[in-house]
Amino acid sequence: MRACVLLCAALALGAPDRSAALLPEEQNVMRVFKEAAPSVVFVTNAARAQTEDMDEFLVPQGAGSGFVWDDRGHIVTNFHVVQGGDVFLVSLGDRVQLEAERIGADPAKDIAVLKVSKNLDKLRPLAIGSSESLQVGQSVLAIGNPFGLDHTLTTGVISALGREVRGIAGVTIRDMIQTDAAINPGNSGGPLLDSGGRLIGMNTVIYSRSGSSAGIGFAVPVAFIRRIVPQLIRYGKVVRPGLGISILTAGQKYYLLGEQDGVAVNKVQPGSPAAKAGLRGLRRLSGGRVEAGDVIVGIDGREVKDFDDLYNALDRHNPGDTVSVKIRRGSRALSLPVTLVNIQ
Repeated sequence: MRACVLLCAALALGAPDRSAALLPEEQNVMRVFKEAAPSVVFVTNAARAQTEDMDEFLVPQGAGSGFVWDDRGHIVTNFHVVQGGDVFLVSLGDRVQLEAERIGADPAKDIAVLKVSKNLDKLRPLAIGSSESLQVGQSVLAIGNPFGLDHTLTTGVISALGREVRGIAGVTIRDMIQTDAAINPGNSGGPLLDSGGRLIGMNTVIYSRSGSSAGIGFAVPVAFIRRIVPQLIRYGKVVRPGLGISILTAGQKYYLLGEQDGVAVNKVQPGSPAAKAGLRGLRRLSGGRVEAGDVIVGIDGREVKDFDDLYNALDRHNPGDTVSVKIRRGSRALSLPVTLVNIQ
């Protein structure tokens, strides 16, 4: 009788609640992963090639992760994941594989946009967060879909902010997010999320001698993604501000000016805001001689030592903005107001 009472009591209590043994932080991580994982996809690309008999075949070029941007079929990933490809495939979480079209790319920020036209009802866009108020020590989650096998999750914290990483296009990507959440091969292009499941960055690169995660991963901040992706969708490229000038190469500048900091102006486009502001380019004199033009050494108080500095200083602005351009003209220092133009 006693045994029956104990058994009945146990049955009345029901099965033990396994979630009760988990910490609130663990339960939150599990919730975020469950909600966000369906938004993360596997991206592959291949290049078309031909045999001597003109038979066409595909050569694999690369693979990585990506994430759903909107319900119109746009997928965001890294430029280096799709670089060199002619044919693109996107695999959803249920292993459904869809052909995708490359809409546009920005190699300078390592961002690309693909678009699928089928199964749009299965797409679940990620919630977009902010990267402007991030703090070192803040918890983050990195989700990938490496090799299309299944979703993976790594967790960690923001290790540093404002990092500079040399990008695939040869210019520095600034204001990068550094995290100790493991970013392994195949996870490039996947989202970096905050503890609320909102997108704060795109996992892009790791620093490692072995090729596997070594606790130093970097993500493109969502502030860049929010600004660039709509432009890629609309124009297929990024609309960038410029001064309306061409510049000398580093070698040409060294030949004329030696080891001086700054960016030397080669030509000023006639009728451009730079021309109206009085910027001067290289002058060709008689006898094959040349005279150096203006050397840009600052933009709106930011020091400009080379093209990388100039690119990133202008990248903070939009066409139509007026900036103060600090130049060196011979032995004189001048500041000229220049309205930026569209150089898409």
